[in-house]
Amino acid sequence: MAKNLATFAGGCFWCMVKPFDRYDGVTSVVSGYTGGDVENPSYELVCTNTTGHREAVQISYDESEISYSELLDVFWRQIDPTDSGGQFFDRGESYETAIYYHTEEQRLLAEKSKVALEASEKFDKPIATEILPAKLFYEAEEGHQNYYLKNPTHYNRYATGSGRVQFKLNKWGE
Repeated sequence: MAKNLATFAGGCFWCMVKPFDRYDGVTSVVSGYTGGDVENPSYELVCTNTTGHREAVQISYDESEISYSELLDVFWRQIDPTDSGGQFFDRGESYETAIYYHTEEQRLLAEKSKVALEASEKFDKPIATEILPAKLFYEAEEGHQNYYLKNPTHYNRYATGSGRVQFKLNKWGE
């Protein structure tokens, strides 16, 4: 079984686990922080928007069951890729979107998917999501892992209240 990594920053990491968790071939989805230079950041520190880190998920997957391109498609449908200042009501650098590539092939696939999304004219503003080389990924505190399973009521209230659920419904019918 071939294991690979995909790393995506899509705003609040609580809302980025569940969409990937349901796919065959995805073996784990870990919430964490990446992109900055501060070692061993905490949630509180990342939320200050001074570390360069973004909330992100790191996905382990078996590419014989699900491709990186399929994961990219899932990612794009979870975010507002035109928002350069965060996601929904979460603002600041720690909530900005990015695709962190681990290989040259991932970089090329990510760029191709971004161009295709822009060409689709689904959005009337430019795609702001960055495509960046993967950096060290720091696992978030245990309380943030699989939040949608541990705190389903709060998770659902947050996902709806933030505007994410309505946005996905309006843009993708999901």
